[in-house]
Amino acid sequence: MSTLVTLGEAMAVVAATQPGPLGPGTPLRLAFAGAEATVAIGVSRLGHQASWTGTVGADSAGTMILDGLRGEGVDVTRARVDASEPTGLMLRERRTPDRTRVTYYRRGLAGARLSPDDVDPDLVAGAGVLHVTGITPALGEAPRAAVRRAVEIARDAGVPVTLDLNYRSLLWSREEAAAELTELVAHADIVFAGPEEAALVVPEATPAAMAVALLELGPREAVLKLGARGALTATPGAVHVQDAVPVTLVEPIGAGDAFVAGYLAGLLDGGSVAHRLRLAATCGAFAVSVPGDWEGLPRRSELDLLQGDDVTR
Repeated sequence: MSTLVTLGEAMAVVAATQPGPLGPGTPLRLAFAGAEATVAIGVSRLGHQASWTGTVGADSAGTMILDGLRGEGVDVTRARVDASEPTGLMLRERRTPDRTRVTYYRRGLAGARLSPDDVDPDLVAGAGVLHVTGITPALGEAPRAAVRRAVEIARDAGVPVTLDLNYRSLLWSREEAAAELTELVAHADIVFAGPEEAALVVPEATPAAMAVALLELGPREAVLKLGARGALTATPGAVHVQDAVPVTLVEPIGAGDAFVAGYLAGLLDGGSVAHRLRLAATCGAFAVSVPGDWEGLPRRSELDLLQGDDVTR
C-alpha cells in the first residue's frame, strides 16, 4: 500500500469554546494542531498509510500529540522528542462569534528543532507521496534544510512531491517566503494554494489564470483553494472546477488542510482529477462542520453523508 510521508510542526492548542475575551473562568478546549499532521490524519482516516516526522518537547503536550497521532493510525516512529525545548502552543480566542484571534508560542521551540538528520531517506524514497508545506521552511534554517532534503530524496527516487504554500505572515516576510516557495514550486508535482498565497510566486489574476501560471513554474497540477467558491485544478491544457459542498459552517479552521488530505487520498486511490477534487471538497466540508482542526475529518464510510456521488470509489 502506498504511504503518504510528511514532515512539519505540531503544537498544543488551547481554544476558547465561547465568544468573548479571555479571562478567569473562560471555557477552554485542549487539543493539538499542525498542517502536516492534519493532512496525515485525514489520509489515514480515508484508509491509506500515513507517516509524520517532527519534533516535540519532552512534556505532556508532546506526549498528547504523539499519542493522538498514533491513535489516528499515523506512523510517528520517525518523530523525535527533543528535551531541550518545550512543545509549541497555539492560543485561540473567539473574540466575537465570527472573529477568532490566534496567538502562537512557537519560535525556537521544539517544532523548530527539526533538521535534515530527522529525514529518513528510506522512508521518503519508498513513499507514495511526499507532502510538504510552506510553514516548515518558515520555522528556521534547520527545518528549511529538512524540507529541502526530503524533496531532494523524493525527486531522486521518482516519488511525487506535493506542496501546500500555506503562507504564515507571522513567521517570515512576503519577500523571503516568495523566494523559498518559488524554488519549492519548481520541484513539486502538485501545488496547493489560496489566491493570496499564489500571488507570492505568480502575478495576481483570476484563480484559473494563476493556476495556469503556477504550471509554468514546473508542477504538473496546480490546485487553487477558493473557500466557499469551491476549488479548481489546472493541468496542461485543462482547468477542472469543483463547487464547494454545502454544509453548516461551525468553525472554518482546518478547512484547507482537510481539503489537501482529501485530494491526496484521492491521488493515492489512483483517482482522476475530478475524483480528487470531489473528495477534497467533501473533506473540507466535514472539517468546518465541527470545532477543531482535524476532529471532523471523515472516514471513508461517512463520505455519502454529505453527497451521494461516487467519491467513495
